[in-house]
Amino acid sequence: MTENTSKTLEQALWNSANVLRGKMDASEYKNYLLGLIFYRFLSHKTMAAVIDATGEIGDPIAIYKQYWQDQRDDIIAELYTANGFIIQPDELFDSLVTRIQNHQFQVSDLKTALFNLEQSVKGHKSEDDFEGLFSDIDLDSNRLGKNPSQVMNDTITALKDIDFDSDRDVLGDAYEYLISEFAMSAGKKAGEFYTPRTVSEIIARIVAKGHEDGDNQIRSVYDPAMGSGSLLLTVAGQVTGNKTIAYHGQELNTTTFNLARMNLMLHGVSFEDIHVRNGDTLDNDWPAQEPYQFDAVVMNPPYSAHWNNDESRLSEPRFRDYGKLAPKSKADYAFLLHGLYHLKPSGTMGIVLPHGVLFRGAAEGKIRQQLIDSNMIDAVIGLPANIFYSTSIPTVILILKKNKATKDVLFIDASNQFTKGKNQNVLSEENIDKIVSTYDKRQDVEKYAHVALIDEIKENDYNLNIPRYVDTFEEEEPIDLEAVRQQLKQDDIEIQKLEKEIEETLKELGVKIE
Repeated sequence: MTENTSKTLEQALWNSANVLRGKMDASEYKNYLLGLIFYRFLSHKTMAAVIDATGEIGDPIAIYKQYWQDQRDDIIAELYTANGFIIQPDELFDSLVTRIQNHQFQVSDLKTALFNLEQSVKGHKSEDDFEGLFSDIDLDSNRLGKNPSQVMNDTITALKDIDFDSDRDVLGDAYEYLISEFAMSAGKKAGEFYTPRTVSEIIARIVAKGHEDGDNQIRSVYDPAMGSGSLLLTVAGQVTGNKTIAYHGQELNTTTFNLARMNLMLHGVSFEDIHVRNGDTLDNDWPAQEPYQFDAVVMNPPYSAHWNNDESRLSEPRFRDYGKLAPKSKADYAFLLHGLYHLKPSGTMGIVLPHGVLFRGAAEGKIRQQLIDSNMIDAVIGLPANIFYSTSIPTVILILKKNKATKDVLFIDASNQFTKGKNQNVLSEENIDKIVSTYDKRQDVEKYAHVALIDEIKENDYNLNIPRYVDTFEEEEPIDLEAVRQQLKQDDIEIQKLEKEIEETLKELGVKIE
């Protein structure tokens, strides 16, 4: 699909939100709109699986209805094998559209369809991936007004004319486009579910380096604070090999957890490759059984969050090698150590954190020192301020490895490399390419990057604050005082000349000058 077609699809999707936009804010109506888009996607998957299984040519719904009537057990078995779920013929998205066109639709029809879909996975391998998936579509909410059937009627109708058939990946990208649009509308709440694609791309390109294909291809990726799943998908997008990838992730917010599962499936990830959990990453270590280490670990956790740092946690495998726990009011290093624990010795980790982790002392200083002495910090990349929806503060990407080939740390100061946007600063493709290229070359770049040996970092008392290593100070041009004196002299002459001209003009006009 062309870029223009993709933009047309995105605009049509965003316009369909108009039905709900006046009734509730973005954090609420996104659940209805994205849920219905996903239900339509699942309906199309159902019809595609029916055609593949039967080999029939013609109207997919008519074919499905015939097999549902004559060979129900066989077609159900085929659908479970292909998709892991069942949507009955009369409950497909297009069947609901037909009911609307015949003025027979009630909101209870949609409620029943969603309920039956979730019931269909009970006792099957796909149960964990579908259970509670539509729980945030509250069809009994008074926010839908006095006639919720009409509201859902209008919303479904707005979605029915959008062509989702031509390219699944574009649909997935359009879905993520909508997530980013909702993130902008939701402001700081967006930090719960969305990492800007530009930041995701930097992390993805770095962690995938050298693992794109062949025997070293990334086969597993893990995000312990996965939000909408965009980081997981962006990493996978950098992999060019044809081996399957297992997606692992955990998310505390239930609504966001549902959003991530939908997003993964919309991008063509099979339910068998989705291993995600709704839970608190720091309170309960997961996964605790094999596989518990991954080729790539990526994360944009909540910054300086509170957590339970009871001293008993020092015995946990995630934290015991560092002698100290992250402070109760700043869980940044708790997230970092959790991710590092789940990284394979051959893997790479990328995490976004506030700059404070680079220089704060006390317990954090001790943890940072241990990480540096163990040679696990590979790169420190300073990002511009105001590029996230959740905060305007500047952030940093830390790249970590367990088995580094060199005993140094690469510092990149990209804080001044951005395009000014209306609400947020934006990283351009050129900005991203420069960061990734500089990481690959691992060389000093004047006023931009520096490779610091561990001894140099020790001399700085294990402080990783970027300005200590990358000098971006621009000297002002020296002032030529003689030139300034001559300019002032010339200005005085011009002023005197103008004053004389004004005086003569006033005399001609008969104005008395005192």
